[in-house]
Amino acid sequence: MTVGEAMSPARITVGTSHTLREAARRMTRGQVGSAVVLDPALPGPGIITERDVLRCIGEGGDIDLALVGDFVSRNVVYAAADWPLERAAEAMTAGGFRHLVVLDRSEIAGVISMRDIVRSWVETGPPVQATALAG
Repeated sequence: MTVGEAMSPARITVGTSHTLREAARRMTRGQVGSAVVLDPALPGPGIITERDVLRCIGEGGDIDLALVGDFVSRNVVYAAADWPLERAAEAMTAGGFRHLVVLDRSEIAGVISMRDIVRSWVETGPPVQATALAG
C-alpha cells in the first residue's frame, strides 16, 4: 500500500499569524492532530501538531497569544504519494514525529499520520517483512 492510498486530505490549514488556540480549534473541529501551515515566507508548507500546542502549554505559554509561526515545524520532511507505507513509517521514526505532509510534485496532496499507517496495516495486514519476522 502507498502513502497516497492511506493518507488523509489536508483539510485543515492555518497561517503563521494564527494563534495556537485557533489552530487547536480547527484541528479539534476537523478531528485531526495536525494542520498544514501556509505562508509565502516559508520555503514550503509547514506543519503544526497537537504536540506543538501541548509544548506551548507545558512551557507556560499562552495559546491565546502564542502564534503558529513560533511553533511551526520548519524543517519539514515531506512524503511522496507513491512512497510505500514502510518508507513513511521509517521517516517518522527517524525524525521523531507522527505526521508527514504529502506532496504530489509540488502540490499538497494530503497528510499521513502514524494512525493512518496503523489503520491501513490493520485493514490490509502487516507489511511482508513484519509477517516474515513474526513467523
